[in-house]
Amino acid sequence: MDSGCFGSRVLFRRGGQRTTMNTEGAWFHDVSAGDDSTAQARIRDGEADDPADWPGLAVETGYADDVDAYYDALHSITTAAAETAVRERERADDQQLKHAVRAMDDCERTANELAERVAEWAGTRLADAGSGVGYARELVTGETSDRADADLVSLAQRVVALDDEAAELRRTIETTAPDVAPNLSALAGPVLAARLISLAGGLEPLAKKPSGTVQVLGAEDALFAHLQGSAPSPKHGIIYTHEYVSGTVPAQRGSAARALAGKLTIAARIDHYSGDRRPELDAELDDRIETIRSRGEGA
Repeated sequence: MDSGCFGSRVLFRRGGQRTTMNTEGAWFHDVSAGDDSTAQARIRDGEADDPADWPGLAVETGYADDVDAYYDALHSITTAAAETAVRERERADDQQLKHAVRAMDDCERTANELAERVAEWAGTRLADAGSGVGYARELVTGETSDRADADLVSLAQRVVALDDEAAELRRTIETTAPDVAPNLSALAGPVLAARLISLAGGLEPLAKKPSGTVQVLGAEDALFAHLQGSAPSPKHGIIYTHEYVSGTVPAQRGSAARALAGKLTIAARIDHYSGDRRPELDAELDDRIETIRSRGEGA
């Protein structure tokens, strides 16, 4: 076998026949040894019109010493490319919004749980013990010389710190969400928009879901129970917190939830695929909910 490299073509003789093979579609085409960044970009973004004997071409061009070396290089480059893609995806704005809303919910939940502990503990020591995060705030402003009371106040301080952190995260979400998903945030409100993005796993997955799925996001337990035949089909999930659903009479909430979910789905798709603000969505949703509520008033 004789071979030579001329630009993007490899000429070699095998079985008595002269063959020409184009390497332009190969991920290793014109990639220097050690140039991992270019190789990763080719793996992630490149394409070839037709399949080819890539291992053989890699050996013929001298990119790899043998087929085993080619597959070792391919494994290393594809793994690195996947790791880079994951890092970039996790740093995307919608993923940061997802982490922010989950952190906010964790802070609020933990603050409320610890506030219950503070109230229970305070009830054994103080005659005017109260409850909730508000009572924890009252405790931290007081002074005490008793060691047990000092420990109680210290725990109350943790409650206040978590509640303050939750409030700060909420402010971040309210500022960030309209930039990440302007239409979704306008229709749902920034916090609900962030929760929908979080439940879906990102703005793109949310944009690809049908409106029926968006309608019941957050009601997975009830949905699974329904599929198992032990509960009725849920009419709504987290979107119940929207005033257009919770503020509608029970008989019409299913219709309101469907209308809201339909517009939220459209909003998410516009936000993901184009990003331009569409105020007409707001007016269309307002008109639809008004129609639904008027039916309930006349019932």
